[in-house]
Amino acid sequence: MDPTQDRTDPHPQAPPASEDPAALRGYYRQMALIRRFELRAAEMYTRAKIGGYCHLNLGEEATVVGLMAALRPTDYLFTTYRDHGYALARGADPGRVMAELFGRSTGLSGGRGGSMHLFDAGLRLLGGYGIVGGQMPPATGAALAIAHRGEPGPNSEAVMCLLGDGTTNIGAFHESLNLAAVWHLPIVYVIVNNHLGMGTPVEAASGEPALYRRGCAYRIPGARVDGNDVIAVRDAAQTALEQARTEHRPRLLEAVSHRLRGHSVVDSARYRSAQEAERLREQDPLPAFRARLIEDRILVKRRRTASTRNASRRSPPPSTSPTPARPRTSPPCSTTSTPPRSPTPTSACPETARPVPGSSPTAPGRSSRGRCHLPPGAARHTPGGDAAGREHPADR
Repeated sequence: MDPTQDRTDPHPQAPPASEDPAALRGYYRQMALIRRFELRAAEMYTRAKIGGYCHLNLGEEATVVGLMAALRPTDYLFTTYRDHGYALARGADPGRVMAELFGRSTGLSGGRGGSMHLFDAGLRLLGGYGIVGGQMPPATGAALAIAHRGEPGPNSEAVMCLLGDGTTNIGAFHESLNLAAVWHLPIVYVIVNNHLGMGTPVEAASGEPALYRRGCAYRIPGARVDGNDVIAVRDAAQTALEQARTEHRPRLLEAVSHRLRGHSVVDSARYRSAQEAERLREQDPLPAFRARLIEDRILVKRRRTASTRNASRRSPPPSTSPTPARPRTSPPCSTTSTPPRSPTPTSACPETARPVPGSSPTAPGRSSRGRCHLPPGAARHTPGGDAAGREHPADR
């Protein structure tokens, strides 16, 4: 019997009636939070407020939320360097995640890891790894420790190890799968297949592009699921984790997804045609899931607006000041406002600009360099918008 299964469905069905509406709204809220967070992270990176490398989950929100919904608090998670969304969906505070990107001591890893190395032992989030495939040996070792500590059963712990499609071609992938099979380890390896290893298509890099079959050589059962369907991803991951717990045997799961931008923030994705980019935008999982919820009357416009506003409030502001910004006491900066009283006018609104025209005099002992206040709505992105930050008509 072929131990692999293909569960992809090009036309995802509506949520079954047995699904809890509150849980479905929670999935949408998490997806919206991740979308807004990643858009803001991209903005801060392009403004040189975030250093190092930065890889986003834009377009993969359904895969992220579905996988995290399948995990128990006692399970262990090892991720790739594309880890922001997984930390948020695992329960990490968005402010601490953003602080880590800014290199602050209040960050999830104390400001020492940055974007690619998020870590929280309390959440059993054990990385964020910057090396391709670097997470696989430690994840396999964690599963070995679980196997030594206890017997298989429905209450056993398990490990989920995330990897990209490019990782399936390196030695650590095959060595880890082989040991997991030989030692009967409770681990689920999840391949997030976004069809590109940086800019190389899977078909051009892998002799077997159906990546869920790559475990056949080690007799590891595999399954493929539509990564744009959050419910399908959750159910497939739960099934794989349950088998890993009760049998102490590894499983391989491939989630077919798409990233809506380049490999990293600095990648302009010129290897994609305009037609391909537009096709991927049409498959954006966030508006598709919202439409399904509205159609089934699980989400209405008022409730949906409240959900996105809650997600917005949870998304941390991109302040670069070590102290909270002072309340605004003066009109917003504008290049068309009343001419400034200062003899040297400014035509832009930098992060630290001259005092706002018409503002009160500088208080004694305070710096004369005032903070520029942007108009309401400036440089903001709609949580339900697409990866380019454009607003969807249904969110207006």
